[in-house]
Amino acid sequence: MLKVLMPTIMLVPTAWLTPKSYIWPAALFHSLMIALLSLSWFYNPLTNSWTMINQFMALDSLSSPLLVLTCWLLPLMILASQNHLINTPTTHQQLYISILTSLQIFLILAFSATEIMLFYIMFEATLIPTLLLITRWGNQAERLNAGTYFLFYTLAGSLPLLIALLLLQNSTGTLSMLTLNYSPYFPLLSTADKLWWAGCLMAFLVKMPLYGVHLWLPKAHVEAPIAGSMVLAAVLLKLGGYGMMRVMPTLEPLSKELSYPFIILALWGVIMTGSICLRQTDLKSLIAYSSVGHMGLVAGGILIQTPWGMSGAIILMIAHGLTSSALFCLANTSYERTHTRTMALARGMQIIFPLMTAWWFIASLANLALPPLPNLMGELMIITSLMNWSWVTILLTGTGTLITASYSLYMFLLTQRGPSPYHLLALEPSHSREHLLLTLHILPLLLLMFKPELIWGWTT
Repeated sequence: MLKVLMPTIMLVPTAWLTPKSYIWPAALFHSLMIALLSLSWFYNPLTNSWTMINQFMALDSLSSPLLVLTCWLLPLMILASQNHLINTPTTHQQLYISILTSLQIFLILAFSATEIMLFYIMFEATLIPTLLLITRWGNQAERLNAGTYFLFYTLAGSLPLLIALLLLQNSTGTLSMLTLNYSPYFPLLSTADKLWWAGCLMAFLVKMPLYGVHLWLPKAHVEAPIAGSMVLAAVLLKLGGYGMMRVMPTLEPLSKELSYPFIILALWGVIMTGSICLRQTDLKSLIAYSSVGHMGLVAGGILIQTPWGMSGAIILMIAHGLTSSALFCLANTSYERTHTRTMALARGMQIIFPLMTAWWFIASLANLALPPLPNLMGELMIITSLMNWSWVTILLTGTGTLITASYSLYMFLLTQRGPSPYHLLALEPSHSREHLLLTLHILPLLLLMFKPELIWGWTT
């Protein structure tokens, strides 16, 4: 674990001590080496057990794909942000890279923690760098408002979790994930016990986000710089799903009845956010709302507590992380040239950037879960397990997938097809850097089709 954590920590002094002209290449090379090193975590001969255990950190088949995704994303964020920051003062560039690195350090500690309290502290610590990214490097004046939404929604959900964890520590004597599953069940009959159950899950449902407590997400995505949008969509939303998977076994006797409203809300959210996407004019806002819909399916898969549901949730989290991050990169390449996120003002791009349209096409098809991509595999597993739980859910999930296909194609057709507006003059051509960035998003997604057992968790 330290072989990745220590080089990540050393990336901060590297950014500050490197000469000005080499800051970005050095940071990119260093972070890419860390990402390649992290691929060794996929080798886990004992699929259902913890490995590399020390006092605080360990890996299992749930955390390793999310850790590799976290490490893979840092070089991509550095690649994507280079053009955005190249004309800013050197200290701003160094600070930006340091904030991205600190975010990766917190995420590695969160995903590898064996103590739930360490996970909680790191879960909260990721707020600070993300808030700095949104409020300091966002594009519009509304970024402070977006940062406030983000902070208060997340904190309002997290404080009950802290109290719930302290109560759990008092009653069981441990918060270790290794032993908590084996502690005796409690009857949990009173109203206070039901509130404790809600307190344990609420923070993660806000972070995912569940439909109804999702309003911070579109605001944060729209105002954040490109790296902020990428890390929010690809990794930070997954913290919620990961936390739910870890905490759910301890809530067992109550979950059977109490999770009904949350499952219904999550599946209703798939339809509602899809319908909102069909009415969007802002490109980043559309991609942000689509994330809410996909994470609603993940929440449904986790809450019914079946092996297929859990496995589908892990696969969809990884696949969605790569797909939505790629879509935000594409939206950013369009924004850097046209300086607008309104789709109607930046349409007809196929005539101007034919190769970029090919990337748009692949990313849009991945977003609507085209076979045989892992997105479809995850969605099918979740839909099947939900249908096995209750056949009525097929009405919600079926409608949701239909709407997902509709808005993905709507987004592609509106931005790429048709006549290009007359006000778009002398656009800068696409760079090799951008094509490399998109290759590094889409290639893992395509390679996972050939070896899906890397990301399907405990059910191997």
